[in-house]
Amino acid sequence: VQLVESGGGLVQAGGSLRLSCAASGNSFSFNAMGWYRQAPGKQRELVATITSVGTSTYADSVKGRFTITKDNAKNTVYLQMNSLKLEDTAVYYCNAARVGIMRVDYWGKGTLVTVSS
Repeated sequence: VQLVESGGGLVQAGGSLRLSCAASGNSFSFNAMGWYRQAPGKQRELVATITSVGTSTYADSVKGRFTITKDNAKNTVYLQMNSLKLEDTAVYYCNAARVGIMRVDYWGKGTLVTVSS
């Protein structure tokens, strides 16, 4: 399984970006896909996830501003980020998970999002 993120970059506060994560390889039957982020000097944190049946969850800090969607035909998950804030600056990582007897996580290499004032 390979996860490849794209769409990061530099944006002014209040602006928007859309991240994409394309899954390839043995990518069927993920229980969930999502986005995590890690800011400098901080731990990686959950941003948003979406299950195989389309149920989404969000961190409180991004609710109402970010939207996660997926295209099953393209094995791609998206993160639409609106009203970006300085504190959204981080490396954003795509995650895919299979949950059975044990949980198996797959990670992308990350894409940098920088929000400037």
